[in-house]
Amino acid sequence: MMPTEISKDEIMAVYPKVAQTMADALGCDVEQVVLNVPLIEGLDAESIDFLDIIFRLERAFKVKIPRGKIVEDARGDLPEAEFERKGYVTEVGLQRLREHLSEVPADRFRSPMKVADIPRLFTPETFCKVVVRALRAVQAETAGVLGSGDAREAKADG
Repeated sequence: MMPTEISKDEIMAVYPKVAQTMADALGCDVEQVVLNVPLIEGLDAESIDFLDIIFRLERAFKVKIPRGKIVEDARGDLPEAEFERKGYVTEVGLQRLREHLSEVPADRFRSPMKVADIPRLFTPETFCKVVVRALRAVQAETAGVLGSGDAREAKADG
């Protein structure tokens, strides 16, 4: 099984391409796209920009990133009703977000937090982690396909 923690080396391996992709999408200089800058407050990103960023990252890295993946991954196996109520993230939900978005300073997780405000937490590092997870998924899928193909060949040879 692949490690769930993402190393700084993995983040730094994808960061230059993520930063350039974000700069292109947001129309800013790549130097402004530092790992920890909040995308909304720091780089004036809007919700439509997140869709553009995801689309560009999918093309740049040849991966698929489902819409809502960051929040879905943060929620994990926690039922939606326990993650959020009436449009607000619960305390348990906030804890999950803190764990999943470990790159975000703790003081940015304010209670009460509207679900709609979760993207305000996102940084370029958040998207680096999304890309690393997507690349891992592609590698796992490829390994699974190769593994099952080898098994078929072994049966045919036997």
